[in-house]
Amino acid sequence: MERDCGAWINLLSHLVKRRLNNTLVNLGINAMQSRVLHYIRVHYRDGPVFQRDVEVAFGLSRSTVTGVLQHLEREGLICRESVQEDGRLKSLVPTHKADELDEQVRACLQQIEVEMTAGISPGQVQIFVETVSKMSSNLSG
Repeated sequence: MERDCGAWINLLSHLVKRRLNNTLVNLGINAMQSRVLHYIRVHYRDGPVFQRDVEVAFGLSRSTVTGVLQHLEREGLICRESVQEDGRLKSLVPTHKADELDEQVRACLQQIEVEMTAGISPGQVQIFVETVSKMSSNLSG
């Protein structure tokens, strides 16, 4: 039985997450935590990042994001700082340890990308990216 596009995308997503989680376990972090940490690092440069920003960016529930952030905080990868304008708000601040870990995570992602695209021409990869982008756009509209 042939799989449809959605099934292939789901399978590929599962395989990438499993490989990434297996690679990152030695760093004390999983794929979702690494993505959230990277998001905080990138967006912190432009101004305060709040839990609600992470919820919206990833389409995750408040409780899920709370768990991810608590883990990152326990691992010393982020800290929460009160915002001057509103003491109830806590800005998510990446630590120096987060910078070091993010470099290791990026190296893991690059290695997985190399493995995943082995034997596939750059042109085929470009067509894949364009196709998946269009599919995503079709479903978002």
